[in-house]
Amino acid sequence: MRFRVTYRLLAADGPEARNRAEGIAREQTVEIPRDVIPRGYVRDEILGRIEDVGQIAASVWEAVISYSPDSAGDEVTQFLNVVFGNSSIQQGIRVTAIDPGETMADRLPRPRHGIAGIRRLARRERGALIAPVLKPMGLPPDYFARIAAGCVRGGADIVKEDHGLAGQPAAPFRARVAATARAVAEENARSGRNALYFPNLSGRPEEIADNLHFAKEAGAHGIIVMPGLFGFGTVARIAQDAALDLPVMTHPAFLGPYVLAPDTGFDHGTLFGTIQRLSGADISVFPNVGGRFGFSAAECRQIADACRDPAGHGPAILPSPGGGMSVERAADMTAMYGEDAVLLLGGSLLRDPDRIGDEIALMREALDRAGNGNGAVDGIGAG
Repeated sequence: MRFRVTYRLLAADGPEARNRAEGIAREQTVEIPRDVIPRGYVRDEILGRIEDVGQIAASVWEAVISYSPDSAGDEVTQFLNVVFGNSSIQQGIRVTAIDPGETMADRLPRPRHGIAGIRRLARRERGALIAPVLKPMGLPPDYFARIAAGCVRGGADIVKEDHGLAGQPAAPFRARVAATARAVAEENARSGRNALYFPNLSGRPEEIADNLHFAKEAGAHGIIVMPGLFGFGTVARIAQDAALDLPVMTHPAFLGPYVLAPDTGFDHGTLFGTIQRLSGADISVFPNVGGRFGFSAAECRQIADACRDPAGHGPAILPSPGGGMSVERAADMTAMYGEDAVLLLGGSLLRDPDRIGDEIALMREALDRAGNGNGAVDGIGAG
C-alpha cells in the first residue's frame, strides 16, 4: 500500500500547479527527467504518483502524491527523505499532511509508551502532567540535584532537564545525570511520589549509545532528544530498543525554520505531531501560545490534535507546551489543552529555587481546580 503526502503549492494557475506536482513526484523519487525514467518497475512503482491536484485559494493549490514503500524501505530517515527531501529546498512548497498507509505503518517505529504508558509510569491517572525544567547551564551537578528534589516534593510528574544542558565542564552529562537521578529517587522514596526524571541526551555520535545506557542504569526514567540535531533516526532507535525501554520526549530546538515560513517547510501539526509519532516519540515539546516564540493558538491546537489523534500512527502521545505557563493561566491552559498534556514550567520557577516545590504545588492545585481531576492514583496524592 502506497503512502501519501499532501503538499500546499504556490502556483499561478492549474497547469503550473500540475507541473509543480509532477516535479515533486520526480524530485522525491527518481530525480531524473521523465524521458529518462526506466520503464517497468521504476516508472510504474517507484516514481511518485500524483493522486490529486486542486485549488484551495487564489494562487494556492493542494497536491496529493503517493509513493511506494519500496522507495523508503524500513528506515524512518529514508521515509522522511522521500516525504520532503530535495523539494524542501524549493520555495512555495509546504507539507500539510502525511498518511503512512498500512505498509509503512507496519515498518515505522511506534511510540513505546504513549499517553497511557506515561501516565502509568508517573502514577498520574487524571489531570495534566507538570514538568518543571532544570536550568540554567553553568551550574554544578549538586545544584540540579537540589532543585530536582524540590520539584519532586512539590508534586512534579516529570523533572525535565533543559535542552541546553549537555556535557559542559560545569556539569558533565554523567556526573549531572547520576546526581540528579539519585536525588529524584531519594525524594520519591521519602515522599511516596513517583516523579520521572528525563535527562537531556548529549555526547559525540560515538558516545550516544553508551550515554543512553548510562542514563538508564543511573536511574533515569526517560530521555530528551533534539531530533533537529540528533536526527529522527535517533528517536526511532531509542523507541525500538525494548531493553533500553526509555520513553522519549522530543525537543524542538533547531526545528523552527521548518515551520516558521508560511509557504515552505511543514505545517506545525505535521512536524510536531505526525512526524514525532512516526519516529516513536512519546512526548512532543513545542512553544506555547503566549510565550516568547510566537506560535498562535491555532498552531498549538493543531500540534496537540496531531499528537492525540486516535487515527494517528501508533498510540496517541502527549503534547508538551512550554513558555508562558503560570498559576494564573492554569484555567486557560486547561481549556486549551485538556488533561492529556505535559505542561512545562520554566525560568519563572527559579526566581526562588528554595521555594520551587511550593510553586509547583500551587500549579497542581490550580490545575485541579480548573477541572483536570485530582490526579491521585495508587495512593499517590496530587499535591
